[in-house]
Amino acid sequence: MTRQTAFCDGLVTIYRVENSAAPGEKPKKRLAPKGSLRYQRRTVGIRRHYTALNAGARVDLLLRCPCRPEVSTQDVAVPTLDGRQYRITLVQVPEDIHPPVMDLTLERLERDYDMPG
Repeated sequence: MTRQTAFCDGLVTIYRVENSAAPGEKPKKRLAPKGSLRYQRRTVGIRRHYTALNAGARVDLLLRCPCRPEVSTQDVAVPTLDGRQYRITLVQVPEDIHPPVMDLTLERLERDYDMPG
């Protein structure tokens, strides 16, 4: 049996981090858009919360999106929920859900990257 998922809570834009400095200059990190996905906000369970704390991490937000293999833990997510920047700490692909989905575990960045102009 497969479960259906509705992605009606908002839109999340996924960015890759790139160096925008000229060759030979000090590296300057900024975000470059990879694409946007609709999402469903998920509850951060108590087990996930405490497992992250024990590992010295935080789970600030959990989003379920359509599965896209190009999204990775090297990327940054900016949901319409609050417009803040989050580091993607984990990408999980649960089975038996149609269409295929991924759960993005997000941790709020302490310092934001420069956004594309």
